[in-house]
Order: sequence, then structure tokens, then C-alpha cells
Amino acid sequence: MDMTHGVTAAVSSLKPEKNDANIGKVLLDLGKLTPDEAERVLRLQKQENIRFGEAALRLGFINESDIRQALSVQFEYPYLQPNEGGFSPDLVAAYQPFSKQVEALRALRTQLILRWFSEGNKALAVVAAKSGDGCSYIAANLAIVFSQLGEKTLLIDGNLRDPVQHRNFNLSEQRGLSDILIGRSDLEVITHLGAFENLSVLGAGTIPPNPQELLARPAFTDLMNKVMGDYDVIIVDTSSTEHSSDAQSVASRCRGTLAISRVNETRMHELTSLKEHLSGVGVRIVGAVANQF
Repeated sequence: MDMTHGVTAAVSSLKPEKNDANIGKVLLDLGKLTPDEAERVLRLQKQENIRFGEAALRLGFINESDIRQALSVQFEYPYLQPNEGGFSPDLVAAYQPFSKQVEALRALRTQLILRWFSEGNKALAVVAAKSGDGCSYIAANLAIVFSQLGEKTLLIDGNLRDPVQHRNFNLSEQRGLSDILIGRSDLEVITHLGAFENLSVLGAGTIPPNPQELLARPAFTDLMNKVMGDYDVIIVDTSSTEHSSDAQSVASRCRGTLAISRVNETRMHELTSLKEHLSGVGVRIVGAVANQF
């Protein structure tokens, strides 16, 4: 940008460490600093022999949140600022990447890579015994943390009864999975989200009167085979097993599941029933999450 040429020259003449120069440019590009403020930061940096970010903080031009955002850009780990993008605040992996719940999600991601995806598998169904356990919350945020790792990730809303991912991700495309399964749409209804590099979402689409029959069609198998060739990781949200067998159909196509329960709410007999539902269709339970968020 023309307005930063003077600043760039000053940075070069002072010869700060590469990371400092990058931080300064990123802060300028993000609009966190004006060129005049950057000049003052550079003067203080030279006088005190400190890092660019520290100098900017000392002058009060930026805060710690601005530094974290700049570092996320520098290290190609993007996340969103509060209210940016119009997405649901439930997408904590996008809005609160340094929170305890996202640290737990990253730890879960590591376990899933070691236990499932490193074996050549690409799809994973997220299943809960009952509504309210946090199945959609875990599925959405798990998809985000995989995309942040650089994996080309697809989130499919396979809950054709009470879907939420179209609201979570503010999808303008109303067509989705159900429309593909009846042959009225194709893969063009998958939405690639510019705010999330490497992440695409396929919403549930039109709510059908016969979700269980739709998900049992060969068209769903065909769809999964297609997207497995296009994506590294596919996370499929499902409806709970308490009222239908929809999740069984989804899980059988993915071959692996992540079982979700809620701390102090999900009962042991409900988990036992969930396990029996999944085992009955030969699905491997890769892991279990006791959700407390």
C-alpha cells in the first residue's frame, strides 16, 4: 500500500527482527495502527531497544487482543473478532480461540487424528443420545479447529429434523443435504466460507417429511464418496438417537462416530442405548466427549 511506503523504509533501516517487522505491517493492514502511530512506535522501539508490539502497547495504541490477532495472521491461524461475520457466538473456535473450551477442542482434534484420521479415514459422525447434549456445538467447532490446522474441511448438517448449522454459519444458501438426496441439487450448494479458510458447510436444506428414508438412500452413500475425494476431513452433525434412527444411517456411511454426552445430565442408560444403536450397524465409536459447555 502506498501509504505505508515510508513506514516500510523506516522498518528496513532500523533492521528489527523479522517477526517484529511482520507484526508492524500486520497491525497496519488490520487498521490497528495509523502510519503516524507506527512511526512513533518505531522511534520508541529504537530508543528502548524493545519489540515493536511492546512499544505499541506501551504507547497505548493497541491492546493485548490486537497483538493476539496480529500473531494469528502472522502464523496463519485466523480467528474472528466479536460480532465479525454475523455468525453464531456458539462458534467459540472462531471467536474465542484462546479459551478453555477451545483448548479442549484442540486436544480432542489431536486424539481424533491419532485414533481415526491418521488411519486414512476421512469422515466422522458426531452423535448424541438426546437433544441438548451439544452435538451440533461440538460438530461445528470441531470442523473449525480442523480447518485452522490447514485441513480442507467440510461440515455437513445431517440433522434433517432440527438443523442449526445454517444459523450457526449464517448461510444464505437455503438448499442443502436433503435437496441433494432427492436429486434437486448438486455439490454447488456447498458453501465455502471466506471468513474460514479451508472450511466449507453443507446445510441440511429443506426439512423433509421422511428424513430417515432419505438418509438411507444410496444417494447419501454416493454423496459421501464424492466429498471424500474433495476434502481431508468431513464432520457430519446428526439428530439425537432418542427419537429416531437417523444417526445410525449417517454413522454407517462415515464408519466412525464421536459420541457426545452432557456432564450431570446424560444418564448411563442413555449412553448404553447410544452405544447399542451404533454397534448394531457396525460403526466404530472413535471417542466420547462429556460436554460441559
